[in-house]
Amino acid sequence: MSLMALREQLNVLVNSMFLEGLLDQQFRQLQMLQDASSPGFVAEVITLFCEDSERMLTELTKLLDQAVVDYQKVDAYVHQLKGSSSSVGAQNVKLACIQFKQFCEENNKEGCLSALNMVKHQYYSLRSKFDTMLQLEQRIQAYGSEQQN
Repeated sequence: MSLMALREQLNVLVNSMFLEGLLDQQFRQLQMLQDASSPGFVAEVITLFCEDSERMLTELTKLLDQAVVDYQKVDAYVHQLKGSSSSVGAQNVKLACIQFKQFCEENNKEGCLSALNMVKHQYYSLRSKFDTMLQLEQRIQAYGSEQQN
């Protein structure tokens, strides 16, 4: 596949993610920070976001599995996940976190469990597209490296 075709495939993917509401304009800001001196910047930020999100979702699951839920701890993790989501432009994850926080404030365990499932659903939908995006980015960078040799 040509470099131009790979870039087009990446652009189509990213545009579809915007149309689906998975990403917002903050992601465009992130893309603008990437340049020739830091070609893997967006991939690095996405990878860190995914690693942190997985860790926070695991912790939230453990906390909500307790007989007595510490809603302050749950809220702290949800707040952190909401902030991370906002910083990478993960719009649907951020919106699901806002609803989750409301249930935390109400000490509503059933609401929190439902909200956690929604956050996980939104996150894994995004994660799947991010994985495809990172694969395309790697292929584009590899193609560029081959052309320089």
